Amino acid sequence: MRSVIFTPAASAELIEAQDWYEKEVAGLGRQFLDSVTAATERIIANPLLFPVIYKNARRALLRRFPYSIIFVIELNGAVTVIACFHASRNPARWRNRL
Repeated sequence: MRSVIFTPAASAELIEAQDWYEKEVAGLGRQFLDSVTAATERIIANPLLFPVIYKNARRALLRRFPYSIIFVIELNGAVTVIACFHASRNPARWRNRL
């Protein structure tokens, strides 16, 4: 099975988004995490399905939430998530992580 590693920056973004949604509506943070889990499972199943958006970074869109999972496929086949990114933010914020 393919491994998925979240960088510290991606993990922090994920927790920040989950906390924000949970503060807005009870239970919405959990739904956000479920959406992230579903996207991660789709990535694991077929990472090449997702488009390259910058250099070797690929993007998986979350369902229901305006977030993307930005990831790279390592030489050993592992997937490294470099950002959990809101669609309205400037992409330059994650591009320097490559």
